[in-house]
Amino acid sequence: MLKKTSNFVLGRLSPCDVRKGCTFQSPRSLRPSFGKGRVLARLGQAGVKLAFLSILQTGVVLLALALSDSQAQIGSIVHDPTDMVDKYLELDIKGVRLDAISQEALAPYITWKDEPIWGRTVVVTSYQVINDFKQWTVVSQSEAVIPVEYRVLGSVYWEKASFLPEPQVERVGFRVKIVGDRWRIAEPILPPHIGQKRMINYVRQALLDEKDQTKAAALETLLDDLKKAKHEGPASAPTPR
Repeated sequence: MLKKTSNFVLGRLSPCDVRKGCTFQSPRSLRPSFGKGRVLARLGQAGVKLAFLSILQTGVVLLALALSDSQAQIGSIVHDPTDMVDKYLELDIKGVRLDAISQEALAPYITWKDEPIWGRTVVVTSYQVINDFKQWTVVSQSEAVIPVEYRVLGSVYWEKASFLPEPQVERVGFRVKIVGDRWRIAEPILPPHIGQKRMINYVRQALLDEKDQTKAAALETLLDDLKKAKHEGPASAPTPR
C-alpha cells in the first residue's frame, strides 16, 4: 500500500519516500521547469503529459529540450513514456513475438536481450495504457510503474495446440526506466499477448502448412475455439488500492 503521494508545483515533483513509492496527482495546467532532480511536466493535446526529463550522469544533466516533438523518436525522454509502452503493446498484439526474427523490432523498447521460449500465448481483444497519473507509481526520478489493462479471452497452449477460455480483464504494471536517453520497459517479461484476429490467422496458416493429420486435426479444433471465443468479463479491472 502506498503511504505517500506527490504533488506537482510549477513543474516540480514534491518530495516523497521513493523507497515506498508515491503516486502522481496532476493539476489542470503545469509550467515546465528542469534542473537537478526535477521532473518536467507538459500539457499535450490529450491532457497533461508527463516525462521525466532529467537525470544525473557524473554530475551533468543530460537533457535534449531543443528537440521538437516531431523530431523526437518514440521512447525519447522528451516524450511521454506511455507512447513507448503503447508502441510495444501494439507490436506485441500484432504478433511480432510469434517469430524470433520479428522480435528484433521490440529491442528499442525493452531492457532485456533474450526472449524466453513460451509454451503459452495469451489471446486478447484489446488493451489500454492507463494515462491517469493517480494510478501511476513513482519508483525514482527516472523510473515509474504504468498500469495496463488487457481484455483477455484465454490462452493457447502450444504443446497440445489447445485453447483454454479465461475471459477477464488483466491489469499489469509496466515498470519503465530511463536508459541512456530513452525510456525502456524493464519488467515484467510476459508471455506474448496476441490479438484474436492475428492469432486466428496464425493458426489458420499453421493448419495449411501442417502435413501430419493428427496435428492438423488439433489445429482445426484450436482454430474453431479461437473463432468462438468471446469476452464476457467486466469493462475494467478494479484499481489497486
